[in-house]
Amino acid sequence: MADTVLLQVIDLVKHYGDVRAVDGISFEVDTASVFTLLGPNGAGKTTTLEILEGIRHPDSGEIVVFGDRMNRIGRAVKQRIGVLLQDGGFEPYLKVREILRLFASFFDHPLPVDTILSLVALEDKAGALVRTLSGGQKQRLAVGTALINDPALIFLDEPTTGLDPQARRNMWSIVTDLKETGKTIVLTTHYMEEAEALSDFVCIMDHGTTIAQGTPEQLTQAFGEETMIEFRGDELSEDAIEPLRAWSDGVRVDGATITLSISNLPAAMESLLAWSRERAVPLDDLTVRQPNLEDVFLSLTGRRLRE
Repeated sequence: MADTVLLQVIDLVKHYGDVRAVDGISFEVDTASVFTLLGPNGAGKTTTLEILEGIRHPDSGEIVVFGDRMNRIGRAVKQRIGVLLQDGGFEPYLKVREILRLFASFFDHPLPVDTILSLVALEDKAGALVRTLSGGQKQRLAVGTALINDPALIFLDEPTTGLDPQARRNMWSIVTDLKETGKTIVLTTHYMEEAEALSDFVCIMDHGTTIAQGTPEQLTQAFGEETMIEFRGDELSEDAIEPLRAWSDGVRVDGATITLSISNLPAAMESLLAWSRERAVPLDDLTVRQPNLEDVFLSLTGRRLRE
């Protein structure tokens, strides 16, 4: 294993009866990077994280972390990792500082509580009851509990679910700052724009297996020189859409959104405008863009990330 790799997963397997939740996955996570696991619901992401966090034991496979090879995560490793769960479940009538002190007591060498308050920008809420915090503040508190032991490896399971756009951006800044200080982050998310903004490396899972891995740029390069044209086509029949297939490299219908894969943009725009005039179809919300992770994900799984 290269010196830059902090975590390596080798042929990890976890079955629940006949259900293959994790079915022989392998990947590597570099030091001081954001590694993102993407997959539709039921893909095996949460089970994978729970194994790596020491919450569950795998049926087989190996984990190499901090240079040590093991079959399961033990207490020594848990002292060096941080875990953000989807629901912190904090006692609402405890104060922010009291929550952090409680979590600090679980570790041999915790950071000072004031340091954590500063890291997650909650200094002015140190004496506030948990029940009075906004959703974004509660999530920053949850991140603070994951950082209290100064972990080298941090697991963030859907850290921005349910947050408003401003709170989500604040969480992105925290993740970016953590990486810049040398922390390694394993992230899951249901927001594709979040994965694109934060990820150094992406692993896409489906049905318990890894189906694609690479940097966001490497994954989108699979589309070559293609350009994507999107527009809203409310209640278009298949007969109306069929002519688009004759001059595009691919047509995807996702609800009211029509997405065309195009290799010759000028010619495609002429054909699209002609089609629009002939059928009296307005090209509402027309967008021309480059392929993104959403396109990669849909092409591989046939589903959007939040499905």
